[in-house]
Amino acid sequence: MIIVYRFFGLNQAILTVKRMKQIVIATTNPGKRKEIVSALGPFEGTEFLSLSDLSQHHPDAEETGASYAENALLKAQHYFKLIGLPIIAEDSGIEVNALRDELGVHTRRWGAGSDVSDQEWIDYFMQKMASEEDRRARFVSHCVYIDETGHTAFEGECRGIITAHIESEIEQGIPLSAVFRPEGYDKVYSAMTAEEKNAISHRGWSVKKLREWMST
Repeated sequence: MIIVYRFFGLNQAILTVKRMKQIVIATTNPGKRKEIVSALGPFEGTEFLSLSDLSQHHPDAEETGASYAENALLKAQHYFKLIGLPIIAEDSGIEVNALRDELGVHTRRWGAGSDVSDQEWIDYFMQKMASEEDRRARFVSHCVYIDETGHTAFEGECRGIITAHIESEIEQGIPLSAVFRPEGYDKVYSAMTAEEKNAISHRGWSVKKLREWMST
């Protein structure tokens, strides 16, 4: 909440109370939340919350869509109906040439599963990739904003390769950041600064488009 004093002479002042607009980022993944908030940057009069910031627990959305766009919209509609505040929902995944059709929209649920630790997940993934020569991959992100007026969507992607070894610290919630090196760069996602990653990453691009739209 912002309190603004407007002065009309020496003895008169009007107190105006402006409430911050709240927008909920529909994730409990700390890595995703951090990246989305960083890419959005500060918005005057706007407070960005995540599902973890809310006092009430809300059931997870069922990600049954066949595409990133469908899953992002399903999440946005699900949480908007439950919470009633504007929602930013994002769905993303990696598509690896050598593991064609295996990851994509199922990325975090693929392989060792969504219940294992980040380390266990990436260890399983790297074991599957150990003998593969074609290490090309692309990350895709689809971002949806929804409020009482409707919804709008934005997409971003980043192409690169899977490194032979884990090259940086594993970021909580986004283990693939430690093994994905974008085209034209000599370091993996998680070795980059927030500014560097936001400028080129799949999520950085989709959220940048959302920010530009919100700014207008």
